[in-house]
Amino acid sequence: MKDLGGADPRLLERLRDVQQRFQSVNEELASPDVIQNVDRLRVLGQERAELEPVVRAAEELLRLVEEHEGASELLKEASDQEFRDMAGEEVASLESRIELVGAEARLLLIPKDPLDDRAAVVEIRAGTGGDEAGLFASDLFRMYKRVAEREGWTIELMNLSEGIPGSLKEVIFTVRGKGVYGRLRYESGVHRVQRVPETESQGRIHTSAATVAVLPEAEEVDLAIDAKDLRYDVFRSSGPGGQSVNTTDSAVRITHIPTGLVVSCQDEKSQLKNKAKALKVLRSRLLDQRIAKQEAERSRQRKAQVGTGDRSAKIRTYNFPQSRVTDHRIKLTVHTLDQVLDGDLNDLIEALRLADQEERLQGEAE
Repeated sequence: MKDLGGADPRLLERLRDVQQRFQSVNEELASPDVIQNVDRLRVLGQERAELEPVVRAAEELLRLVEEHEGASELLKEASDQEFRDMAGEEVASLESRIELVGAEARLLLIPKDPLDDRAAVVEIRAGTGGDEAGLFASDLFRMYKRVAEREGWTIELMNLSEGIPGSLKEVIFTVRGKGVYGRLRYESGVHRVQRVPETESQGRIHTSAATVAVLPEAEEVDLAIDAKDLRYDVFRSSGPGGQSVNTTDSAVRITHIPTGLVVSCQDEKSQLKNKAKALKVLRSRLLDQRIAKQEAERSRQRKAQVGTGDRSAKIRTYNFPQSRVTDHRIKLTVHTLDQVLDGDLNDLIEALRLADQEERLQGEAE
């Protein structure tokens, strides 16, 4: 039996299958029939781009396994102690590299969620804590706007309901750009803030909360909505936007009768535009419900702690006196509160993504 240097034979077999598929895709891309078929060309081109990093990892791992086999043979045959020591060091070094590259290859083999590149519909609502919760909801909205600026994403406001000056009761917006939903999906849940409100004369720390829901933007092909299942109501906008908004029945409320979901939109002056925006949000919420059922089943089977989209779970605490942010799902604490609220979520998001990948790897191994 070959000495694989600790590499998993099943992993090597899967990587060889990927290499064969990569070769088949390249051959098909070179076919005159495919070159003339724009749709097929696009599909194959995308598949090739997704397979390429896996193939690179496969080539590297198989090369290391071959080198390890040769070094192990030399170690067995060596009679000179100095030569044996050198060969032993080489074997140990290769085994370390095989473990590292093998782990990278495993991650690359995890199927990419097709929703990761979707735009994200983000909903922020003030929770417990009165006006302070509304001020915190406004802070979170600013935080995600700064994230979008850092990443080069764009934001489209769908609906906004204000409280006292500087606070928000609710805001719904769509974020568009590369990999938006894949990066923001872990933000769903209850965000808690601990700080001394400006109105607090005794200097006592108050705890408030806001909920965040991150939904993949739904496309019409994702699910069909029967027009008979929708009830439309129009009303006068109560939000900002100028006299023409506030004096006409431009705001729209859509009720999805089978589920009881209600979506309102009053950001636009046009009733038609508000209706279109409200439908987009409703479609995304319905898709999210379907995904939540699937995630709940996955969570039940694998005891998943990250990425389940549970809106009722307390996921993160922002502690102002200690300049501390703690993500409770992965027990990660950073003391960079100002930077986080200014949109620097990279450390948190990457840690959550790694935890999710680890959970999915364990699920595949079971």
